Amino acid sequence: MKGEIIDNNWQWQEVEGSSYLTCNLLLDWQHGFFTKEFYPLTPENLTSILRPKTKAYRVKQVHGNVVLTTQEIDLAVEDKEQRSNLFCDGDGLISSQGQESVWAASADCTPILIGDRQTGIVCAIHAGWRGTSLSIVKQAIARFTEFGSQLEDLRIAIGPAISGEIYQVDEFVAAKVGRTITANACDHNDAEILDKLRLLPNSPVSNDELPGKIRLNVPRVNQIQLEQLGINLDYIAIAPFCTYQQSDTFFSYRRTGEKKVQWSGITNLAF
Repeated sequence: MKGEIIDNNWQWQEVEGSSYLTCNLLLDWQHGFFTKEFYPLTPENLTSILRPKTKAYRVKQVHGNVVLTTQEIDLAVEDKEQRSNLFCDGDGLISSQGQESVWAASADCTPILIGDRQTGIVCAIHAGWRGTSLSIVKQAIARFTEFGSQLEDLRIAIGPAISGEIYQVDEFVAAKVGRTITANACDHNDAEILDKLRLLPNSPVSNDELPGKIRLNVPRVNQIQLEQLGINLDYIAIAPFCTYQQSDTFFSYRRTGEKKVQWSGITNLAF
């Protein structure tokens, strides 16, 4: 695995005998989707691999759609110096300053890293099915445009997550997620939403052998959300790995029930 080129977009990097994944779409930035080999290192440790002396930012992930800037986090910390919770609630982080890195944790949920080639702004997102049903990736893109980003300048890497062929969910969960990519969704019931999802190219759902269940491809839904915003698919890459199936490389909460995570991070280079 170490040093192996996966395809035109993805390749493994090695540091001290351990491997992490990078995406060619993000070559302008130091970044990585780290594996279980790096556990229990935290972003504060891992950032030295990407860019030494960079301040690492992370949030308390709550499966929502709040995307914070590093400046907002700094202000919150200043306002609550004595608070017991060291991290702000949220599931996305944006940095527009130099010497910073932003991080997301995952163990089946979808980690997403984004960079703007013109401004240098970067973002790390944790997108489980709940965050995806709340369109967290759209919230992140809205924050980019708030800071002057143009969609054609964004490059997006969707990291290792549980695959659609494995991820079994209730039909109402798949329908709730699917409503985010279905036109006039409020006019359709759950069964109709699922029927429409099945008709999509590279459908994000597939049938399950159990009644009331379905298989859901969360990374694909996030890709479709981005495409519907007007982002060229050539600028979006999905990692060809499944956290559930590749037990030697990734933690999977669904596989083991353990609360162990791998981290994904990207540094701002202050263009």
